[in-house]
Amino acid sequence: MTLRHMRNKTPICLAAASLSVLALVTPTTAAAQARPSGLELSLLGRYSAGAVGVGAAEITAYDAKTRRVFVVNAQQGTVDVLDLRDPRSPRKVTTLATPGANSVAVHDGLVAVAQQATNKTAAGTVAFFDARTGKKQRQVTVGALPDMLTFTEDGRQVVVANEGEPTSYCAGAVDDPEGSVSVIDVRRGTVRTAGFRAWNGKEDALRAKGVRISGPGASAAQDLEPEYITTEKGTAWVTLQENNALAIVDLDRATVRDIVPLGLKDHSRPANALDASDRDGKINIRTHPVKGVYMPDAISHFRDGGRTYLVTANEGDSRDWECHSDEVRVKDADLSPTAFPNAAELKKDAELGRLTVLADSPKDADGKYTELRVFGGRSITIRAADGSLVWDSGSELEQLVARELPAQFNSDNEENDSFDSRSDNKGPEPEGVTVGEVRGRTYAFVGLERVGGIVAYDVSDPRKPRQAGYVNTRDFTGDVEAGTAGDVGPEGVLFIDAHDSPTRTPLLVVGNEVSGTTSVYEIKS
Repeated sequence: MTLRHMRNKTPICLAAASLSVLALVTPTTAAAQARPSGLELSLLGRYSAGAVGVGAAEITAYDAKTRRVFVVNAQQGTVDVLDLRDPRSPRKVTTLATPGANSVAVHDGLVAVAQQATNKTAAGTVAFFDARTGKKQRQVTVGALPDMLTFTEDGRQVVVANEGEPTSYCAGAVDDPEGSVSVIDVRRGTVRTAGFRAWNGKEDALRAKGVRISGPGASAAQDLEPEYITTEKGTAWVTLQENNALAIVDLDRATVRDIVPLGLKDHSRPANALDASDRDGKINIRTHPVKGVYMPDAISHFRDGGRTYLVTANEGDSRDWECHSDEVRVKDADLSPTAFPNAAELKKDAELGRLTVLADSPKDADGKYTELRVFGGRSITIRAADGSLVWDSGSELEQLVARELPAQFNSDNEENDSFDSRSDNKGPEPEGVTVGEVRGRTYAFVGLERVGGIVAYDVSDPRKPRQAGYVNTRDFTGDVEAGTAGDVGPEGVLFIDAHDSPTRTPLLVVGNEVSGTTSVYEIKS
């Protein structure tokens, strides 16, 4: 769930007295997974913004010089600044006025904040602040709906994913801006734009190679929607989530060098099994004749053997707008009798009937579905720098939750007592991912948006990653709406290296958008 889907929700405020009841709760923290890999995650501290369900704690960034964490608080239209000198007791010291904030990044004492306009289809801005004083230094104009931003490693540039999301596809009221990537020269304050107009008129060619172009009447530039970015040595890799693709951007020239399709995941293979029904009353992870569309949200990268590898969290995302929706349940789909001779059986609620699939899945000449494609991969994936697949976690995330939290399997993040309720739609929904090094080994940390918790993977061998731990500080005996359910809805996942940590041990900082909490975990090996 992204910020744009939460802004219209009514905030559920927590009374100050209730904050103390957010106790440390780690139901079945997968210690059995942590010990063999020598990695343990434990909750050190938590800060609550005091509002539930309104994105009061989302993306986080850390400044090592000031020992401060910067947290996007969409409910207030601010970035909350937390003192992390004692991570056991994070406290808010000030706020930055950042109306429309979607993302925050920090480099060497400089804070950058991406801000969407009041009319999200208008040009957005990036504001820069001093990390120590909070003083605003400058503001520059970027593309429509800047949804994420990051500094390059040298701090000379800020790269911005301008999603360019529409507000309507209604006839006569279409408002669909172009997606783009802004490249900001930090010292000069200049902005260059890497856009997608060069692909206008080539939409059929993009579709033919596997890039999803699906907005009604949309050009390629309008349909391609940048979501998340990672950068290295003059190159940016940008997830195009709804398009199931990756844009590779030359930062020196501020041009899109290539658009790479990410392919499909075959859920008929045992390694890729999934639970497809929320109405069968049980954990039922098995093969099905459907294909997964990876549609990653967050992306990170690491180096191994002189090569760059990308890590993605394959969340999946639909376009469910006024006058246009690309979702359909299998029981409401007209299935080809040739492709699906057992269609009547598949349409039962306990089989695939409840499963949400892409409405633009392939059809035959009669308009009957010949293939069923589901949103997201329910996994994390490692890819080479050219976007080619190296490894995918298959069904491991669902299998992990089934093993460690069977009573809460595929729960939703809006309420407790919601066992199996997300099986029909993206399962645990991996959203945020980051990479860090602990004692010479490389780990990926991924947040599970729905059931909650952070999964660690040892990716030191990019072709043979292994689970290295799971921690979940959600309290399934509490009330999500009342704010007594601990940490719910992890989105931004931030790794702090031991060298930069106030405790001299690696830390993980997580912004939990539903509970409005920022949680700090200690990582030990």
